[in-house]
Amino acid sequence: MKLSDYVACFLAGQGIKHVFLITGSAAVHLIDSIAKNPDIDYICTQHEQSAAMAAEAYSRITENLGAALSTSGPGATNLITGVCCAYFDSIPTIFITGQVPRSQLKRGYAVRQLGFQETDVVSMFESTTKYAVLVDDPQNIKYELEKATHLARTGRPGPVLLDIPDDVQRAEINPDELRSFVPEETPGSNEPDLDLKRVLELITESKRPIVVFGGGIKNSKAQTKAVAFAEKLGFPVALTWAGMDILPHNHPLVVGGFGVSSVRWGNFAVQNSDFILTIGTRLDTHGAGDKLKTFAREAKKIILDVDKGELDKYKDRGMNVDVMINTDAENFFDQINDKLDGINKQDITEWAERIKEWKNRYPVCPPQYFEQKEKVNPYVFMECLSEASSEGDVIITDAGATLTWTMQAYKVKKNQKLFSAFNHSPMGYSLPASMGAYLADNRHTVICVIGDGGIQINIQELATIARHKWPIKIFLIDNRGYGIVRQTQETWLEARYEATSWKGGLALPDFINIALAYGIGTEVINNHAEMRGKLRKILASRDAVLCTVNLRPDEKITPKLAFGRPIEELTPPLDKKEFLKNMLIEPWNE
Repeated sequence: MKLSDYVACFLAGQGIKHVFLITGSAAVHLIDSIAKNPDIDYICTQHEQSAAMAAEAYSRITENLGAALSTSGPGATNLITGVCCAYFDSIPTIFITGQVPRSQLKRGYAVRQLGFQETDVVSMFESTTKYAVLVDDPQNIKYELEKATHLARTGRPGPVLLDIPDDVQRAEINPDELRSFVPEETPGSNEPDLDLKRVLELITESKRPIVVFGGGIKNSKAQTKAVAFAEKLGFPVALTWAGMDILPHNHPLVVGGFGVSSVRWGNFAVQNSDFILTIGTRLDTHGAGDKLKTFAREAKKIILDVDKGELDKYKDRGMNVDVMINTDAENFFDQINDKLDGINKQDITEWAERIKEWKNRYPVCPPQYFEQKEKVNPYVFMECLSEASSEGDVIITDAGATLTWTMQAYKVKKNQKLFSAFNHSPMGYSLPASMGAYLADNRHTVICVIGDGGIQINIQELATIARHKWPIKIFLIDNRGYGIVRQTQETWLEARYEATSWKGGLALPDFINIALAYGIGTEVINNHAEMRGKLRKILASRDAVLCTVNLRPDEKITPKLAFGRPIEELTPPLDKKEFLKNMLIEPWNE
C-alpha cells in the first residue's frame, strides 16, 4: 500500500470528512490519495493561513479533529498563524506538511538549505503545537499518526503536526506490519477522584457567589453537564468570551461577560463577589486584568483547569487561590453534581437582585444609541443582528473592535455557537473560519462578522466561497480603519492615527465592487431605519452575501479599561454607595 494512501485512510477513519489545503510539489501524493478516497475530500483555499483557520473552525463545530495540509517551505510557514489560533484556544487539529525528499534534507550540514523549498518545519512549530515530528521512516507512519491524534484530543487539546518527506509519501508499506502507538498511563490521568470537601464548604458559606464558565468546558464537551451543574447550584454564572455560548443570554442565571472591555454589570458582579469558582478558563489579562491580585478582590477563589501550568502561574502573579483543582471540566461535573443534593446554601436573593439591577441600569446598548441618525451604531447593529438570527446559527467574529462589539452586545440564543480565535486573535480569521464552520454543519446559517481592516487579510477567500456557492452571510463592519488601535492612539498618542486610517497610510478599497467581482451578492446598511429589514432579507437569502455596515470612524468601545490599569478601577466595592448614585451610563469615564 502506498503510504500516502494509508494517511488518507487514517484521516477518514478519524471521522474527518474534509481537509483544507493548497497544493505544491511536496504534497501532490498526499492530495492525490485524499482525492481517491471516497470517505474524505479536500477543499482548495487561496492561502495556507486560511486552510489552517478553516480546519480549526471545522474542529470547533464537529467537536472532532480538523485537518489542513500544505506543501513544504512557504506553504508550511504560511500555516503558522492558523496553527497558533488552534494552539492558544486549545482546538484539536492535525496539520500535515509535505517535505523535500530525505536525500535533500540538510540534516547535520552547516547550510541554510539543501533541497529546494526545504524548511526545518518541526523546529518552527514545536512551540505552537502539542507535538511536531518529521516522519523520516515509512515504518513509523502508523505510530506517529496515532500518537499525534491521541495527543491532539487528550488533556488540554491542541494542534499537532506531521512533516512527511516526498519520498516517504511514495513509499510502499504493509499496514499489518506497522507498529502502533500505545499511550502511557500516568498518575492522575484516568479521571482522578477529587477531594471536594473544601469546595462544598465554600459553596455553602458564600453570600455573593459567582461561577465562571470558560472555553475549557467546550473543549471537554461538557456543556450539558455544565448547565446541569449551574441549574442545580443556582448561582449566577459569568461567562468568558470563549464560553459565551454555553448558556443563552436570557437564561435566568446568566450574568454575562466580564473583563477589561466587557459589560459593566458582569464586572460589578465578579469584582464584588465573596466566592468565585472558575471552570475551564485561564483568567487571561483580558478577563482578570493585568494585575491578578485585584481580580475579585474579596472573594474566596476556586480555580479548575486541566493544565497544571495554568494553575502554577497564580502564586507568582500575586493571586491568592484557596483551592486549585487540576482536572478537566467533565470529570469535575461528574463528581460534584451528585454531591450538590441537599447542601445548605445561603440565601442569595438579595445578591441576585443586585445583579439584575446593575444589568437593567447599565445596558451595553442604551436607548439613546438607537436614536443615532448618522450611519450605524455598532452596539445597535449587534443587538439587531442577534434579534434577526435564529436558534442554532453559527456566528464567527473577527478581531479588534469588531470582536469587542460583538462580544459585548450580541445576545446569544439557544444552541447558537459564537466564537473567534480569542487568544491569538489575528485579523482576517472569521472569513476562512466561516468556511470551515459551514462545511462542518450546513444545516444552520453561518454568519461572519469582520472589519474593513480584517477582511483585507484573507479577502481572497471570497473566491473559495463563490467557487463552492456556500451561502455564508458576511457582515463587514466598516469604520474606515483600525478602530481599536485608534482608540489606543487616543489614550496614549494624542490621537495621532498613524497606520490606522486613510490619512495614516491605509488603503480602503470599495468592498462592494470587490465582492461583485468575485461573484458574491452585496448589500449595504447605512442607517438604523433600514437595518432590520435588510438583516431579515440577508439572513433569508439562500446565497452568499457581503453586507457593508457603515459606521462613523469615531465609534468607540465602551467600556474599555486602558492597558495596564487594574480591573478594580472598573468597579468600586459595594460600600461606596455614592458610586452607584452618580455613575454615568456612557461614555465610561476612566
